[in-house]
Amino acid sequence: MTTIASAIQTTPQNGRPASGKRLNPAPEPAEPCAGKTTPVGVEAEPESGESAIVNDSANADAPAIRATGTQSPYDDECESPSAPETRVPQGVEHIGAVVYFSSVSNNTARFIEACDFPSEGINVYRIPLRPKDPPLQVREPYILIVPTYGGGNIAKAILPQIKKFLNGHRNRGFIRGVISSGNRNFATAFCAAGDIIAQKCHVPFMYNFELLGTPHDQQQVRDGVKQFFIDNQG
Repeated sequence: MTTIASAIQTTPQNGRPASGKRLNPAPEPAEPCAGKTTPVGVEAEPESGESAIVNDSANADAPAIRATGTQSPYDDECESPSAPETRVPQGVEHIGAVVYFSSVSNNTARFIEACDFPSEGINVYRIPLRPKDPPLQVREPYILIVPTYGGGNIAKAILPQIKKFLNGHRNRGFIRGVISSGNRNFATAFCAAGDIIAQKCHVPFMYNFELLGTPHDQQQVRDGVKQFFIDNQG
């Protein structure tokens, strides 16, 4: 069975995987931030009191976000690590982690549950839905799994909760890849969240799937994420 870690060598010109296809990850570890980070997201209409974050990406065409408060890059060096939502059970070797975001629809949460990552040695963390919830702090290598929002508007593809998590210096330093879901009705914005995060965080866009995904998607992601961490131990 083809997994994320033994993926096809040829990818479309835009660098993203075709639906249900995997990139060959072999990524270099993300560099821990030392005082600054490339803002995650895209240009959005400013609200009262907002200020634009300067785009310090190596890619001059990569758009910046406008953000305020804890959506801005911030120093989370002294924050304590959060406990996983679901921890690897006793007796199973811990090999890595998955971080995900799911809205009130819980579509992504159901996909994550079906993958049963903890039984494969993978801790599961959930990015908080409500702004007043304590921020998530992850201090182990992880793969990020997020939906694409915005109804086809790329400027709204990534929700503020996801931007907030990734703009924490330490959080960002542990990301190793991204997987995204989307809706084909979004046309060129299908799974755009994965494109943006991969570009901004310099990690591979490893897999995409539509809406709730299929049992095949679940198996591919489960097996591929496990193999990725096994191949990149140490």
